[in-house]
Amino acid sequence: MLTAKNPNESDREADAASAGEVQPMLIEIDHIAIAVHDLGDAIDSYRDAFGAVVDHREVVDSDGVEEALLKVAESYVQLLAPTRDDSPVATYLEKKGEGLHHIAYRVDDCATVLEHLKAQGHRVIDEVPRPGSRGTTVAFVHPKAIHGTLIELVQE
Repeated sequence: MLTAKNPNESDREADAASAGEVQPMLIEIDHIAIAVHDLGDAIDSYRDAFGAVVDHREVVDSDGVEEALLKVAESYVQLLAPTRDDSPVATYLEKKGEGLHHIAYRVDDCATVLEHLKAQGHRVIDEVPRPGSRGTTVAFVHPKAIHGTLIELVQE
């Protein structure tokens, strides 16, 4: 079988990966989050443009947001609107305007992945996992840790 080697990967890393010693921690994309000013308007836009239907809607008081999840295959587009002026999403909207806020990856064990990242010296926002929407467990990784992207780890 022909496989491509990452040019930045050492021979030892490539051998470990092919031998199954390195286990991928990211299972799949849970959601792509988009910050919006008006949740109802954003839902209408996605419905009108793409026929998207809200699969789940919830206010997450601890984060100061209301979310609407639009199912796309086995993942979601998450529309996020602030419910108070001091929420991180309100701050994001004030600084950057509407648009892509973060990407969320499903993981088997949020705490294990978070500890792995911290042990590697990556900057995290959540020191320990916390409750998320839909009964999930989540933790955020700082954008400065992974090439400028805010990452959410999601354990179902």
